Amino acid sequence: MFTTRPEIAGTFGVVGSTHWIASQVAMAVLERGGNAFDAAAAAGFTLQVAEPHLNGPLGDCPIIIHHAKAGTQHVICGQGVAPAGLSVAKVKGELGLDLIPGTGLLAAMVPGAFDAWATMLRDWGTWALADVLEFAIGYAQRGIHYVPRICATIQTVKPLFESEWTSSAAVWLRDGGPKPGKLWANPALGATYVRVLKEAAAAGGDRVAQIDAARRAWYEGFVAEAINRFCRETDVLDASGRHHRGVLTGEDMARWRAPVETPLAYDYRGTTLLKCGPWSQGPAMLQTMALLNGFDVGAMDTNGDEFVHTVLEAMKLAFADREAFYGDPDFVDVPMQQLLSESYNAERRKLIGQQASMELRPGSIDGRTPWVDHAAESRLSLLGAAGAGEPTVSRLGVSGADTCHVDVIDRWGNMVSATPSGGWLQSSPAIPELGFALGTRGQMFWLDESLPNGLRPGKRPRTTLSPGMALRDGKAWMSFGTPGGEQQDQWQPIMLARMLDHGLNIQQAIDAPAFHSEHWPSSFWPRVARPGKAVLEGRLGQAVLDALLARGHQAELGGDWSEGRLSAARLEADGQMFAGANPRGMQGYAVGR
Repeated sequence: MFTTRPEIAGTFGVVGSTHWIASQVAMAVLERGGNAFDAAAAAGFTLQVAEPHLNGPLGDCPIIIHHAKAGTQHVICGQGVAPAGLSVAKVKGELGLDLIPGTGLLAAMVPGAFDAWATMLRDWGTWALADVLEFAIGYAQRGIHYVPRICATIQTVKPLFESEWTSSAAVWLRDGGPKPGKLWANPALGATYVRVLKEAAAAGGDRVAQIDAARRAWYEGFVAEAINRFCRETDVLDASGRHHRGVLTGEDMARWRAPVETPLAYDYRGTTLLKCGPWSQGPAMLQTMALLNGFDVGAMDTNGDEFVHTVLEAMKLAFADREAFYGDPDFVDVPMQQLLSESYNAERRKLIGQQASMELRPGSIDGRTPWVDHAAESRLSLLGAAGAGEPTVSRLGVSGADTCHVDVIDRWGNMVSATPSGGWLQSSPAIPELGFALGTRGQMFWLDESLPNGLRPGKRPRTTLSPGMALRDGKAWMSFGTPGGEQQDQWQPIMLARMLDHGLNIQQAIDAPAFHSEHWPSSFWPRVARPGKAVLEGRLGQAVLDALLARGHQAELGGDWSEGRLSAARLEADGQMFAGANPRGMQGYAVGR
């Protein structure tokens, strides 16, 4: 089978990520004696400089790790919580909004990425924070190569920056702004990290003490103070078309640290798949695989209409349950055991017929009648007749954003799967003293406290960020993930089915044409749905499209290389390591030796 590049093979270490610079930074750390946790953290901080339209220092980052020495897996939840002052009464009652805006300051949660990386580095890494941050600081100070998409993103929000978000204009439009293929520096970002390291060094020579001091500088010190001041003093135009100040405070920052949890697990044909908890959409992938477990996927052509139809219908059911049941388990009793049980999925599987369903059909558990949003299609008008990229939308900053991903395996068998996102340059105005913006993950809450994903102070919004890991015979086998928002847990089961049921390797499974559904309400403002819509990568071809249309899908063909952003790394029993990365967009790369 043709692939765009080889599946990387090695025995010392491998890395796959969404940007070649991040992959090589992680590999450089491995070559200098660092472990997978050191390497992933260095790559993660570098991605904040390399892809500021996809993630930032004040974004989010869920991480799944495998600690080889202990033989254990952990989730580090880099998804921050809602501020104490952000409530349904505040947003809906006082401000008169029906949805939390997708841009601006009102949707800012406690930023989780920094503490997630720092917690992993402190508890499982070996390097000092200064050594890990050396790469990101160097690129921020001296400049980093920018791909055209970053420059195009800045152009879409240039009018907004010039007229409203002037602090962002100062960062991103100076000297005419960045040019594709040229170097671009962010000296303010570099200076922020230099100051963090200065405060860390003041804690003495102990590595752990320095990391904890850096965490205090971020969540209780000068970073939190700058965020608190900016939210209190700045009126910001957001996607609602109105100006709002932020609710996030320094006290919110000081109260939060990234929790470490046990991942959820589901066994698919002898491979144990791991995901974050129901504060993420990750369990929807496990539910999709549980539904597919009852089909002879191995007998299907994975580029044929039967496979595409079956996976689409399984995902519709899994994501309907996401809408009905998922939320922060610290606030909500999410029936995950039942949702992943064979008896429940055997009944749900009966709903998958030969024709496409146009309904949003969550299951019923313990007599519950779950609420799901059936009005999402009506909000399509908020995007404007021209759709995404329409001038009104870009004027308000909703210009599209995405995510990053990093997979690392080291020579000791440690493994990391991390999906940093949020804090996009186009999400919110840059905080002048820091050189970067807050995230807007709060847009994923519903403004109804009674719902599993309803807004409540101190609660995690149900994020789309979804790293993955897989075990075989109880041993870590593969780390995987992708950017893509709603598509993250759609592209991943497609890749897994091709690997586990058809024996494809990582690169073959990534390169093969993919697809996605837009059937259920989006997690992103303005929370629209397009019932029955399926987008197929062009290489699946007209015959498959025609067959799906005959089954009732509202299907269409996209570009030949338009679906999927996956990367993955795996470790086999003979000690060989393999990695692959997405060729689409000409950024992702896998390295190793």
